[in-house]
Amino acid sequence: MTGTALFRSSRASDAPRSVALAAGFVVALLAGVGEALARAAMTLERPDADVSSLVIGSAVRGAIYLIVFAIVVRMTRGDRAARLVLALGIGILGLASLLVEPLTTLATDGLDLSVTPSSLAIGTLRTIHVLAVLVAIPAMYAPGARAYFARRVTA
Repeated sequence: MTGTALFRSSRASDAPRSVALAAGFVVALLAGVGEALARAAMTLERPDADVSSLVIGSAVRGAIYLIVFAIVVRMTRGDRAARLVLALGIGILGLASLLVEPLTTLATDGLDLSVTPSSLAIGTLRTIHVLAVLVAIPAMYAPGARAYFARRVTA
């Protein structure tokens, strides 16, 4: 398995610390999985829960998470295209999707200070997700990371 392009062995000391920090996308992924599970649990508590839609949505989300994880692995191996996909896909589109919902709710419903355990969990996971992305994106473009990606050959 280590001979494939995705899992090609690479010396850990080869990648600079900033690239390891950019792998914080995995933290964002885990927070996203946690939020998806929390939302699914909340949906299943409702008597009118549409289980088939929930299963399909969860499968699609899971596939997206696996694809992003594979791209993160390639990025840590020095793949410049993977770095660009993460910057554009997660850094712009993904981050926007994480911020649009709460900002829209704030704009339409105003500030709601009622906190439930589930809203606190989802808010915490969303915050971790956003912060992980905000740390990982600049780390991919730190001077040490730029030098690392400049000398790596994309497979």
